[in-house]
Amino acid sequence: MRAVVAESADRLVWTEVPDVVPQPGEVLIKVAAAGVNRADLQQAASQYPMPPGIPETLGLEVAGVVADVGDGVTEWSIAQEVCALLTGGGYAEYVAAPAGQVMPIPAGVSVHEAAAVPEAACTVWSNLVMTANLSAGETLLIHGGASGIGTYAIQVARALDAWVAVTAGSAAKLEAARGLGAQILINYRDEDFVDRIRGETGGAGADVILDIVGASYLDRNVDALADDGRLVIIGLQGGINAELNLGKILGKRAGVFGSALRGRPVEGPHGKSTIVGDVVARLWPMISDRRVRPIIGAQFPIQRAAAAHRLLSAGNVVGKVILLVGDPQTAATTN
Repeated sequence: MRAVVAESADRLVWTEVPDVVPQPGEVLIKVAAAGVNRADLQQAASQYPMPPGIPETLGLEVAGVVADVGDGVTEWSIAQEVCALLTGGGYAEYVAAPAGQVMPIPAGVSVHEAAAVPEAACTVWSNLVMTANLSAGETLLIHGGASGIGTYAIQVARALDAWVAVTAGSAAKLEAARGLGAQILINYRDEDFVDRIRGETGGAGADVILDIVGASYLDRNVDALADDGRLVIIGLQGGINAELNLGKILGKRAGVFGSALRGRPVEGPHGKSTIVGDVVARLWPMISDRRVRPIIGAQFPIQRAAAAHRLLSAGNVVGKVILLVGDPQTAATTN
């Protein structure tokens, strides 16, 4: 079979690799499309500390058709259209995934669109709902509101009847966030998000903050939290080391959570299968009735994976970037 091999950050080669064979408990998927995530960029650049046993092939999410099943798999059958959350291996013609991380494609979503769903949906749901317990009437602040994660988080929060504030670096991205339901739009290049969120909430602050920045925002995020607020850090684009003022945390009775999806075990109360099960049961109906929809900002043939990485790295896209596995002559399209 063929897959993308990262020879360097800028050289992603579509080449022959050994065939994948499903192990007991796994599902073999013939890939129609794969989602692109920042972790893929970091892995290609040798900047991602890989958990043990992670495939060298990039790709954390795919959609396609079941091609085979391993021993003990009874819930999936050959020819079913599915999408899947992966630990790697998705930039390929075939990939094997644990059966518990395979999901039916939500009603009304095409197989290509579904490649933009698993990673963002599981990340947003596990952090906003399963960790932060975001509730109706609460205020959520999302950093990076036009990102793949951000575009999902806005819609999920609005479906839960929460108020949504977002930060982004351009008027166009803020308008895209508004179109998805965000009510408070903050251009981080021109405004202080702490002052703005306090002003919009009568001085209270945000009940939940979903942060992709990390260290450089830590102290200001705590300042922006309301009493009993929850800060969930899911990215480290702004560094890994920062001081945490415990006096502020105690004074606000605040919670600070660090969360990563890729390194979780498959099974267990906090495992990926548990998250996937909750997502299918509770988030899939929101997608099926269009309260939440995948936002695809660009798509490329998988042979142009390096171009897809450059676009995502530049930050010039709203929503997800996907790779189509098929005709190598397919032209890249952007929306």
